[in-house]
Amino acid sequence: MDAAKADVLAYMAFPSQHRTKLHFTNPLERLNKEVKRRADVVGIFPNEDSITRIIGAVLLEANDEWQLQHRYMQIEGMVELVTPQLEEMTTPLPTP
Repeated sequence: MDAAKADVLAYMAFPSQHRTKLHFTNPLERLNKEVKRRADVVGIFPNEDSITRIIGAVLLEANDEWQLQHRYMQIEGMVELVTPQLEEMTTPLPTP
């Protein structure tokens, strides 16, 4: 348990507004439900390529929707994650 402490608490490095969203898999469950719904309409797939096409189409549609309409995690909050790393990279290394 002690060895996994860092992995279990990794989400604490995210801004507080994002932490609650990291606890849930609702978007993934919704996407899986949509894939199943579309696959059930087709019924029997003639080959693997047809399965790949229908699932790919659902995933592309979901991706487009999220990019254009939804922001599950606000970009402003993600800046807090990037800023410290950039500061570390721009800080000159001490000379020996």
